[in-house]
Amino acid sequence: MAGGAPGPPVKVLAAQLRGAVRGDGGMWQLARAEAGRAPLCLRAVWMQGTVLEVERGGARGGSARLHDDSGPFTVLGVEEVPKGRPCLSAGKYVMVMGLVRSCSPEPVLRAIKMTDLSENPVHKDMWSLEVEDLHRVIP
Repeated sequence: MAGGAPGPPVKVLAAQLRGAVRGDGGMWQLARAEAGRAPLCLRAVWMQGTVLEVERGGARGGSARLHDDSGPFTVLGVEEVPKGRPCLSAGKYVMVMGLVRSCSPEPVLRAIKMTDLSENPVHKDMWSLEVEDLHRVIP
């Protein structure tokens, strides 16, 4: 995904994103040297995690702190995006698509979309395997 318009959101874990480095044009470079691959340029990500806490209102459009199996991350603008069923409460397992705002000391995203995945535990159980599998096949 070099140059031009950003590609589709890339599935990542919080730990992977913590190591990303800011590139040109709002892009981020996700290091993949451990897998013997070149860095992956991305702007939008797909993450999943359990809601730890929600801060309503404010200039940021509300925020939520989430945690996946690899660590915590923060999502801004949670009250300004399509959500389907209400999913902004502690304990819910949600999917978030968002634009990366920062990566260190932990990832911060600006939400584009959120969806409640709590009803099916398979989503949570399989998430890290889905991400691992995807990163094995992305060139």
